[in-house]
Amino acid sequence: MEEPTADAAVIADRPFHGVALLAAKVDADDLFFWWHCLHDGVVDQEGFVRNADGIRRRVRAGLRVGMTCGCAPTAGTCREILKVEKALWTFVRRAGLAPTNNAAERALRHAVQWRKVSYGTDSPMGSHFVANILTVVASCRQQGRNVLHYLTACCQAHRLGTQPPSLISASTP
Repeated sequence: MEEPTADAAVIADRPFHGVALLAAKVDADDLFFWWHCLHDGVVDQEGFVRNADGIRRRVRAGLRVGMTCGCAPTAGTCREILKVEKALWTFVRRAGLAPTNNAAERALRHAVQWRKVSYGTDSPMGSHFVANILTVVASCRQQGRNVLHYLTACCQAHRLGTQPPSLISASTP
């Protein structure tokens, strides 16, 4: 099992009542284990759903206990999680979804870093250019294509008056 997160450590420092949330953390680790088993082909979708349903019931029960534990911060956290509980399990109901948003965050990371260091643009035209370039960068990276080679081919096509290369690779579904 991985090391507890900082949030789990804060919860653990609460008087006894954080136990319910720590149990939910252990269940989350189990859930990720089964998701990786599904992703790696060790279990099929049906086996994953079966295991996830048991974990979901335990997590929900733990959160309900946490709501009545007498520790206001823990009870509030449990109440807030239960409000969105159904959405947290969408990846179990819909095959092919990841349990995290890591892929989306990785795709946006370059754009966010650029914005932090550049202080944005001075015109709508500049904003349009940046949006297009960041789209090219994200698309090429996602497809494993060299960004500089793609942009060079686009510039060459423009100079020759020919069709630029497609941003959508032939192997993209």
